[in-house]
Amino acid sequence: MQDYDRYDALGLADLVARGEVKPEELLDEAIRRTEAVDPKINAVVIRLFERARDTIAAGLPEGPFRGVPFLVKDLFVAIEGVRTTNGSKLFEDYVTPHSNELMKRYERAGLVVFGKTHSPEFGLTTSTESAVFGATRNPWNLDHTSGGSSGGASAAVAAGILPLANASDGGGSIRIPAACCGLLGMKPTRGRTPMGPDAGEGWAGMSTVHAVSRSVRDNAALLDASAGPDVGDPYWAPPPARPWADEVGQDPGRLRIAFQRETWNGQPTHPDCIAAVEDAAKLCEDLGHDVVDRRLEVDAEAIREAALTIIAGNLRFTLDDRARSLGRELEQGMVENGTFFLAQAALGKTSADYARSVRVIHGVTRQVARHLIDADVILTPTMGGPPEKIGTLSLSNPDIGNQIEALNRSVGFTQLFNVSGNPAISVPLCWNEAGLPIGIQFAGRFGDEATLYRLAAQLEQARPWFDRRPAGF
Repeated sequence: MQDYDRYDALGLADLVARGEVKPEELLDEAIRRTEAVDPKINAVVIRLFERARDTIAAGLPEGPFRGVPFLVKDLFVAIEGVRTTNGSKLFEDYVTPHSNELMKRYERAGLVVFGKTHSPEFGLTTSTESAVFGATRNPWNLDHTSGGSSGGASAAVAAGILPLANASDGGGSIRIPAACCGLLGMKPTRGRTPMGPDAGEGWAGMSTVHAVSRSVRDNAALLDASAGPDVGDPYWAPPPARPWADEVGQDPGRLRIAFQRETWNGQPTHPDCIAAVEDAAKLCEDLGHDVVDRRLEVDAEAIREAALTIIAGNLRFTLDDRARSLGRELEQGMVENGTFFLAQAALGKTSADYARSVRVIHGVTRQVARHLIDADVILTPTMGGPPEKIGTLSLSNPDIGNQIEALNRSVGFTQLFNVSGNPAISVPLCWNEAGLPIGIQFAGRFGDEATLYRLAAQLEQARPWFDRRPAGF
């Protein structure tokens, strides 16, 4: 498999289907690469190599990704009999009693799960650093973060361990790591992928699950394999008109693109990100789209307070529930300082505050929908700045104020679409002079991943990124 890097996940599955390579050979190559590069990046924190071999030996289903090695995030995806630590010492020994629905769908698609990737504690920051596993490093520059909270997934894909990996996103945690590592990352519409059977939604619907990838078609095909309601889901996204994989390569038409350089939360935008998004806007114009400066005005303080109330409340429930299952009460030192600080914020909130916060986010959904009546797509940078240095965004950073400021910078463009529930994709179109990737975000109408996939595939053809790889990997 010396030419492993030439293929995306669907390409590898095609080799298996044609009998040119065996699933065992693909797994061996993924394991070899993990052992070779993971000491540099620290992305794969739970290794399931023997379980993967047993999965192949038991016989793989005839899914679209049959035989392709795959990694899932150690935060949401539960595997029966395997630890789910959530990046926390509080859950370090927690073994999930059953696989969740998303994991079952991945296996039905023929994917061979051989490990779990690093996440910061409960996915609460945009750098993948934790007290339990240490820091995950960016293959483009090991001094910088690979993003978060799906930074283990993004680092593994960028380093060439595999072409596609599971990720999740509650404030930018798919798109930000994709941007940091030069990958494609899609946050689907609220309710698009299942959260069950243990939850109906994440963070009042702000959190969702999908993937980072090297190719657009892999990303689309995986959503085809994993999307759709589970039995008992409280709600679900509108079904697509046809498979998303069929959208890749289709003409997106002449799109009306609303272009914005300024963050929604008032944080400054770094010059590198302004230059990158202006370059992307020019590329879209060259492709025949209508790009218009059109700012969406939102109540940033109301959104900040609503998100804080919802996230802190859900976190407090999780921590209290776990501590009591261990016969203890939550206290400082059981989790990282930033996590404890956020959990304490929940104590000053009431049930009325929570209900008010849900109403705020539903109002934002309507506001973004109105903005997209006269536009097909919103264009922004993915992040407010280039990838931060390791340590700045850590939940154990003793300077909590600095950590929160850096966090707000990183989510200044992404979090709005978690609040509104709209699909949003980060596309790897630009790199700065320091050689760090700068992601470009496109957001679409609620339920309209199709337009984003068509546009991303057009951009992929116009400015290919598949073969652009970090030196040494």
